[in-house]
Amino acid sequence: MGRMFTFLVIVTTLSFLLLIVVASMHPVPSLVSTFELERRAKRASKEAKAALRREKYLPDIISLQRIVVSLLLVVVVLLSVVTFGWLVGVIVAVLIALEYAVVAKFPPLVRSSQQLYEIIEPSLLKFTEKFNSVFMFIRSLPPHDSAQYHRFDSREELQELITNAGEVLSEDERKLIVHTLQFRDQRVDSVMTPRSMIDSINKDEFLGPLVLSELHDIGHSRLPVIDKDLDHIVGVLHLRDLLSLDIRRSVTAEKAMEAKVYYIRQDHSLEHALAAFLKTRHHMFVVINQLRETVGLISLEDVLEAMIGRKIMDEDDNHEDLRSVAVLDAKHNNSPEKHTDV
Repeated sequence: MGRMFTFLVIVTTLSFLLLIVVASMHPVPSLVSTFELERRAKRASKEAKAALRREKYLPDIISLQRIVVSLLLVVVVLLSVVTFGWLVGVIVAVLIALEYAVVAKFPPLVRSSQQLYEIIEPSLLKFTEKFNSVFMFIRSLPPHDSAQYHRFDSREELQELITNAGEVLSEDERKLIVHTLQFRDQRVDSVMTPRSMIDSINKDEFLGPLVLSELHDIGHSRLPVIDKDLDHIVGVLHLRDLLSLDIRRSVTAEKAMEAKVYYIRQDHSLEHALAAFLKTRHHMFVVINQLRETVGLISLEDVLEAMIGRKIMDEDDNHEDLRSVAVLDAKHNNSPEKHTDV
């Protein structure tokens, strides 16, 4: 009688351990999408074909694992009752049913079980492939589609993937895609040339040789023309057009300027600004606030640079980044010796 009890205890323990090992196994789906695997398989890549085959039969392996876990659980419950009697056996069986899944998550056990699974997986694939018609009826999961593991719920998540794409994308390609993803959320005031860095010319200024030389030294291709101050911009002076002026006859900036002026709000998106540039076919907008005060200038180049993440140098421009200069000089703005910020 004692030998029989010992034998039953050993069999019950081994069945429990086998249950834990099988429950600890985790068939891991490929991180490569089904689309990409199919694309690679078309190139006659043996590795890709093997990976695609694995993805096809992975749901059957998971179904087989669940069946084995269920059968082992039943066996352990019956053995517990037979070994320890109805009262103790039922208590042991209930504890096993409640806790085996928790024990199966123990990290060292998971690692060992996973190593064992990787060894037997090729045999399991052959088995499920051979009896595929049977598994069609017992399959507990739909055919696996790894695309579900590649669904992105935010642009930030997609951006993180692109940033860490390794050698799949070049540095320039990564920058282009990341900046394009960020483009919609950027506002006009994030890339504009701020008011403090705007060079302008009064409408009554005569464009003589000396003034033309000074304008050329400023290094901008376009210059706003003002009436008294920057809150009254009345036109845009294109320096290229000044090359055709007769330097012997001085004209005012008002007569040489383009009178059409476009305004855009500082809180508008760059997406809106780009659409406006394309619609108006103009290259520079005056940026205003809610009180229609001038707070900056934005050019088509500014918007395109924000989109592609690369500096576009106008051949007539000498200054690379006026906004960066403004940020460096900001500490000197409105900072007299006796001042208080409230």
